[in-house]
Amino acid sequence: MSIDVVDAEVSPTGPFDILSKYEIHKLTDDSRGPQYQLFRNCSLAVLNCGNYMDDGKELLEKYADFDISVIPTERGIKLKVANAPASAFVDGKMIRGIAEHLFAVLRDIIYVNSEITGDPRYDLVSAQGITDAVFHILRNADTFNRTRSPRLVVCWGGHSISREEYDYTKQVGYELALRSLDICTGCGPGAMKGPMKGATIGHAKQRDRNGQYLGISEPGIIAAEAPNPIVNQLVIMPDIEKRLEAFVRTGHGIVVFPGGAGTAEEILYLLGILLHEENRQHPFPLIFTGPTSAADYFIRIDQFIANTLGESARSRYQIIIDDPAEVARQMAAGIQDVRQHRKETGDAYYYNWQLKISAEFQRPFAPTHENMRKLALHTNQEPYLLAANLRRAFSGIVSGNVKDEGIRNVEKNGPYELAGDPALMHSIDTLLKSFAKQQRMKLPGKEYIPCYRIAGS
Repeated sequence: MSIDVVDAEVSPTGPFDILSKYEIHKLTDDSRGPQYQLFRNCSLAVLNCGNYMDDGKELLEKYADFDISVIPTERGIKLKVANAPASAFVDGKMIRGIAEHLFAVLRDIIYVNSEITGDPRYDLVSAQGITDAVFHILRNADTFNRTRSPRLVVCWGGHSISREEYDYTKQVGYELALRSLDICTGCGPGAMKGPMKGATIGHAKQRDRNGQYLGISEPGIIAAEAPNPIVNQLVIMPDIEKRLEAFVRTGHGIVVFPGGAGTAEEILYLLGILLHEENRQHPFPLIFTGPTSAADYFIRIDQFIANTLGESARSRYQIIIDDPAEVARQMAAGIQDVRQHRKETGDAYYYNWQLKISAEFQRPFAPTHENMRKLALHTNQEPYLLAANLRRAFSGIVSGNVKDEGIRNVEKNGPYELAGDPALMHSIDTLLKSFAKQQRMKLPGKEYIPCYRIAGS
């Protein structure tokens, strides 16, 4: 089957406009170094914006001849693309928003590798060192505004949701923007696009021309969640753990829409942090919401949390069904509490330094078959540590469903195996089966095949 592709050279905007000779040569060399394949794959995902494809492996195979390179010029650089998706162009010229995202890929993939990962000044083992690295990546992407009061709402949810659920996310985004709140998401389709789309209308009605639409992604999942065109600030973190930390450090509150295993992973990550003793008094508004048709999703999530993490975890969130205006009112009130707390404690409005995030939530987890089998899935541990291990289990499920490496791993070695306390294993299996029944574990146009099994079952 033939596909429409385009060859082009793209000029930069922003920080790549003026570069020194050293910077030009370093960017050119590093872009063809060990990080090239990662740089290429993320660039392809960005250029595929608007062409819905929920399978990173399929995207890479479809555009196997795609290539990208950095071309030095007298005062800066250009990007040369070959066999790029034609949908990224209008009359032969790349769409401006897509071009901005493309240079964000260059900035984050190459910068992080050359300036942070390999720099001994950054301690990527300690909790504080990782938090510092996340800060520097976000600052380098110019996401901070020192003069802006807290107003950034992180929205989590599935990239493959029903039309009714998608329309509901738009309505919530609209109500949030009417109250002068901004939106941050994983920047993909579905529940990551809907709130941004709704917010554009709310901001326009309030004549708010400075709305922030922050998208935070990571290389392993960007093909399944390519940045939607509304994102006006794109940041690609090195891994899922730093992506999740970026969400909770920059956001002032979180709204969770219906999703699947990936949304459950995000919920477990945040609840695990909030359950830590040092964060018990830390205000952080968290709301689960969806239309009436999605009520069962949150009933199942709520039951799972009660069975595994207990009532203290349940006390950290609200569930509001089919009431976008109430979601926005509660979030706006919660963010006022955040603002007062930051003001009293002297913490920055733009980056939550005081939130305690232990190393268990920061260390990158590689979902190999061995690592999945070794997860400590038992109740004889602190609730926040159990949440950390449950988060890793769901991270592996996400990898086996949508990430190129994870899909290939399962195809080669069979389903991941999970082992632990029988009651806990039953809760995990029940929740995941409920997702499958609700069509939340199924790739569009494909039969659902579980990528996990419970040991002994």
